[in-house]
Amino acid sequence: MQALSHIKHIFFATVIAGLSIAVCSCPSWAQSAGNTIGRIIVPFAPGGAREMPARAVYQEMAQLLGEHWIIESHQGAGGAIGTVFVAKAEPDGKTLLMAASSHFVTAALGTKPHFDPVKDFVPVGNIGTQSYVLLINAKLPFKSVADFVSYAKKHPGEMNYNSAGIGSSTHLAMAYFCRQAGIELLHIPYKGTQEAANDVLAGRSQAVIIPTAGIGVYMADPRIKALAITSRRRASQYPQIPTIDESGLKDFYFESWFGFLAPSGTPKATVQRLNTALNQAISQDVVRQRLITQGIEPSHDNADEFEKVFLADKVLMTRLVQDVGLKAE
Repeated sequence: MQALSHIKHIFFATVIAGLSIAVCSCPSWAQSAGNTIGRIIVPFAPGGAREMPARAVYQEMAQLLGEHWIIESHQGAGGAIGTVFVAKAEPDGKTLLMAASSHFVTAALGTKPHFDPVKDFVPVGNIGTQSYVLLINAKLPFKSVADFVSYAKKHPGEMNYNSAGIGSSTHLAMAYFCRQAGIELLHIPYKGTQEAANDVLAGRSQAVIIPTAGIGVYMADPRIKALAITSRRRASQYPQIPTIDESGLKDFYFESWFGFLAPSGTPKATVQRLNTALNQAISQDVVRQRLITQGIEPSHDNADEFEKVFLADKVLMTRLVQDVGLKAE
């Protein structure tokens, strides 16, 4: 029995010693990661347009913070599940929402997303803005936006346009364009941007507005023509495409921002720290190039500047949804 007791003593001593080594080894990893694990929540499926800008900046941002950050996808309910998750998270700067202008659309459509798009969040930083390109089937005789609008006014309801779905940014952008131009086109919603654009290629539809991030594959395709871009200025990646404003529809622009939001109640000092790290990351050439390749014009807004963009966009998106008569389905 004494021998058995001695063996047990050696066994437990060995286990305890092993655990001690493991525990002692953890701080070295945690210290290198700043003793912090942060999460960026993407409220849509992995690999989508919402996740790409987050991946473009998060590693450099984490290094500047001296922390370890990961990206998690919490998809479902049109983005509401992931958004609610962040709204209810601890306001400690360790959980951020990868948001975009569509953050306001669900609320504007009159649905019940179980979160307030403004009151439940604090704007942290603007990664950049994305614009959209008006594409038409190349067989159409239009050489400019003015030609397109002139024909549509003379033939109301004769032409149609595609979108990535009801309430999508591609739908809102084109509906807004039609509203401002005073034309009537038939809307055909699809399940995604690629499907919508492909039917314009095939000639089954006349027009579509898609994000700059997705137009690269179409620029060299002779079956499609890029008429104009929705940004305030010509895109650095596609300087040959005129803006809609300079094409005759004055003061028209439609852009989407991509940025980080934190739960309401996050201390201002924490927000400032995150914003500084984000802007320093964006200033790095490698990060800027990633964003530009994605069709995103990098931003350097401080937290207060981003808050102004955030609140102004809330007003715009709400008014736009009402103006074009969109309703939740």
